[in-house]
Amino acid sequence: MKALKPIHKLAITGTIIGVAVLAFAFKYYQYLQNPWTRDGQVRANVIQIATRVSGPIVELPIVDNQKVEAGELLFIIDPRTFQATYAQKKADLDQTVDQLNALEKEREAAEANVAQYRSNVEQASSELRSSIATLKNIKGNLDRNAKLLKDGYVTQRTYDQIEKSYIVALADTEQAQSGLAQAEAALVEAQASLAKVVASLGAKGKDNAQLRSAMAALQTAELDLGFTQVAAPVSGYVTNLNLRLGSQTVENQPALALVDSSSFWIDAYFPETKISRIDIGDKVVMTLMAYPDQVVHGEVESIGWGISQSDGSTGSDLLPNINPTFEWIRLAQRIPVRVKITDLPQNILLRVGTTVSVLILTGTATETTSLDAPPAPLVFQ
Repeated sequence: MKALKPIHKLAITGTIIGVAVLAFAFKYYQYLQNPWTRDGQVRANVIQIATRVSGPIVELPIVDNQKVEAGELLFIIDPRTFQATYAQKKADLDQTVDQLNALEKEREAAEANVAQYRSNVEQASSELRSSIATLKNIKGNLDRNAKLLKDGYVTQRTYDQIEKSYIVALADTEQAQSGLAQAEAALVEAQASLAKVVASLGAKGKDNAQLRSAMAALQTAELDLGFTQVAAPVSGYVTNLNLRLGSQTVENQPALALVDSSSFWIDAYFPETKISRIDIGDKVVMTLMAYPDQVVHGEVESIGWGISQSDGSTGSDLLPNINPTFEWIRLAQRIPVRVKITDLPQNILLRVGTTVSVLILTGTATETTSLDAPPAPLVFQ
């Protein structure tokens, strides 16, 4: 076989180099048209597990970096104090029920007394009315006989007998009035006793304030006892576990961190000069620094509306901090773009804070196809 002439070798070499340059130029143009960045990070919701009660840990079935499922036990706080409190509050509730039952009996007795004294008042009123009527009749008879005695139609003896009857009727009326007053006073006293019992008893049934207070105290004690067992609110990964058996937990203070395994997303930070080309819903291709040869697909979920400003923050002596800048250099600020992961290869394990290269395919918000190319050449990742 004849050897190629030098000119042919140069032509082939030039062709190969030209094709490579064109391919590189095409890819470079593609990456210029579609915003990409190496400044991306894996993010997830990190739940701080705070205890609702204080106490030493007596059981710790988990280890650091363990995967747990929602509802799985994380640790147990010594429950003995809360068990004792629960027993005490339950006894308090039973005692309250007994007291309310006793007060209910007192109320029934007080109501019966009021009814009896009211009946006595009615009877005394009737006797007084009868006495007044009798006294009125006798008084009229006495007045008539006084005229007849003056005219000589009746004897003095007859008049004296009628006068004695009047005096007796007057005494009976006064006694009836006294009896009515006593009956009314007794009724008022009975009504006051009834009102006192009713006030001590309160509302009936479940609306009773004492009963509701005792039940609420028991429920609080029951909740505190339940809070001694701390379970995972979501499925995720235990992170940076520093607890040990005997560690003292403090109420409402975070005890450990749990990374929600269903909440991973990507935060990509793009220069502000590229934000105008990004639309919500645009398709995204990404590679993780830990998995540079595998493509992860996603889409733009949202674009940040602001970033923290360092200039103007308060410094020493309450003066504003101002960073020096060169007038001919203008640094573009980076805006966070939140990317939802839509397709993750099974062998890729996401870890919060790891680095991601992100390429956004502009104008693809309504497209259904995805690009399988990496977001940037490996040399740039």
